[in-house]
Amino acid sequence: MRFDDRVAIVTGAGGGLGRAHALALAARGAKVVVNDLGGARDGSGSSLTAAQTVVAEIEALGGTAMADGASVTEPAAVQAMVDRTMAAWGRVDVLVNNAGVLRDKTFAKMELEDFRFVVDVHLMGAVNCTKAVWEIMRAQNYGRIVMTTSSSGLYGNFGQANYGAAKMALVGLMQTLSIEGAKNDIRVNCLAPTAHTRMTEDLGAALPLDQLGPELVTPGLLHLVSEDAPTRCILAAGAGGFERAYVTLTQGIRITGEDAPEQVAARFTEISDRADEIVPEMGAAQGMIELGKLQKALTR
Repeated sequence: MRFDDRVAIVTGAGGGLGRAHALALAARGAKVVVNDLGGARDGSGSSLTAAQTVVAEIEALGGTAMADGASVTEPAAVQAMVDRTMAAWGRVDVLVNNAGVLRDKTFAKMELEDFRFVVDVHLMGAVNCTKAVWEIMRAQNYGRIVMTTSSSGLYGNFGQANYGAAKMALVGLMQTLSIEGAKNDIRVNCLAPTAHTRMTEDLGAALPLDQLGPELVTPGLLHLVSEDAPTRCILAAGAGGFERAYVTLTQGIRITGEDAPEQVAARFTEISDRADEIVPEMGAAQGMIELGKLQKALTR
C-alpha cells in the first residue's frame, strides 16, 4: 500500500495517534502536512514545536512534510493551511480529522462553555477542515477523508457527554458526505481508536497501556485513506484488533389507534427484535419501511 504522489493533511499530528498516522503516511510515500495547535489536552495554549518535531522525524527518515499550527476551530487559519499546501504541492488527496481535546465532567457539573468548546473542536474542526478541501477533491475527482470518532460517541461513556455528542455527530457527518462525495470518488469513513495517548492517560492501570500503542491503530487508518478504501465505514481499532460498527434499523411493527402508546410499551420487545435488521443506505430507508407497513395495512 503506497501513497506516492499523494498529499495528506493530518490534524492533531503533534503526538499520539496523529503522529503515528503522519509517520506511516510519509513512510509510504505521501507528502504530509503535520497540523497541531500544540496546546494542552483541554485545548489551552499553543506552540508549533510538537508539529515541527514530527516533521523533523519524517525528514530524518527521508520523507517530505511541513508543519502547521492552525487551530481547526478557526476557518481562516484552516483555509490558510490548505492554501499553503496547494501552493507547495498542488493537491490534497487525504484529510485525517484527528485533532481533539477533552474537558471531562459529569453533565450535572459541566459548564456549557466546556460543552460547546469540545463540540467546536471535534465536530466543527472537522467541518472546517473538510470544507476547505472539499472543492479541491471534487475537482480532482479523488479524495479520502477520515473522521476520528470514538466508542464514547457510539456507545456512551461516563463524564463525556460533550465528547460523546461530538464524536457521534461525526458519524452523521460521514454518512452524508460519503453519499454526496461518491460521484467524485471522495470516500469518507470513521475511525474509532483505542490507544494510549495523552487523551487516555488518566485511565492508568485500568488498561494495559503498554499494549495500546497508537501505531497499532494506524494500519486501519491507512486502509481507510488508500486508493482501494471503503466508504461509509466505521472502523474500530486498538491493540491490534479491528472491528466494524454499524448503525442498524429493525423491521419493527405497525401500531395505530387510541391505545397506541400502551401498545408500543406492551410490544416493545417486538419493535426491538433484531431479526432481519438492516444497515440503511440512507436516511430515507426508515420512511420506506414505515410506508411499507402502511401499504400492507391498506391492502389487507
